[in-house]
Amino acid sequence: MTQLGAQMFTVREHTRNTKDLLETLQKIRAIGYKAVQVSGIGGEIPVDAVAEGLAENGLICAATHVGFDECQADLDAVIAKHRAWHCDYVGVGSMPERYRQDAAGFARFAREASDVADALSKEGLKFIYHNHNFEFRKFGGKTGMEILFDNTSENFQFELDTYWVQKGASDVRAWIEKVRGRMDVVHFKDMALSAGSEQIMAEIGQGNLNWEGIIADCRNINVKWYLVEQDDCHGRSPFESLKMSYDYLTGKGIQ
Repeated sequence: MTQLGAQMFTVREHTRNTKDLLETLQKIRAIGYKAVQVSGIGGEIPVDAVAEGLAENGLICAATHVGFDECQADLDAVIAKHRAWHCDYVGVGSMPERYRQDAAGFARFAREASDVADALSKEGLKFIYHNHNFEFRKFGGKTGMEILFDNTSENFQFELDTYWVQKGASDVRAWIEKVRGRMDVVHFKDMALSAGSEQIMAEIGQGNLNWEGIIADCRNINVKWYLVEQDDCHGRSPFESLKMSYDYLTGKGIQ
């Protein structure tokens, strides 16, 4: 089974229109990836054009990222889009700013997102939530991430981002275990130190995260999709970065 995919937010500057999107899908497939997460593409690209591009290149749409407001405003359209792309995982890339200010806001998001997740479950789809580092801010001794974990329905799945968990000064491997049974999709992203000792994103295997342990833990909890994302490639072509990560992970037996 295909488990490795490329998060298309990495190549967002190359997917502004349909022509560029199709060329980008070809390049991703040529690297060796057999799956992608559709995210960050131009808003005017027709749903059918994406479906055709995926099919022409033999690519699976492992997951997406859509706006939470989009889910609340027109969930039927979100469902239709995912069915057109034969995609089971409806991903929300970030919590809207209005929920982030306090524990009550996190709890409110947990309730409202659970409603969306429950509705999607009835349609045979799965809701996944992608964290950044702000979820690890503490409110009265409990992190926002813990509030989400404790106050969401079983249909609310997590899409842990390894870089952002580390950036949030939390334990990546402990969180992988914590979300056992509630994470089918994970974001792989490495962390390195710049010449100025700043934390920066890096190709998988080029930074300091414990990939032997992380991969073993993901396998242990039966993660289905390993998606490579690198928001900033630091002057390197995003396609080169995706290939470096692909080569490292396939070398670890992830196909």
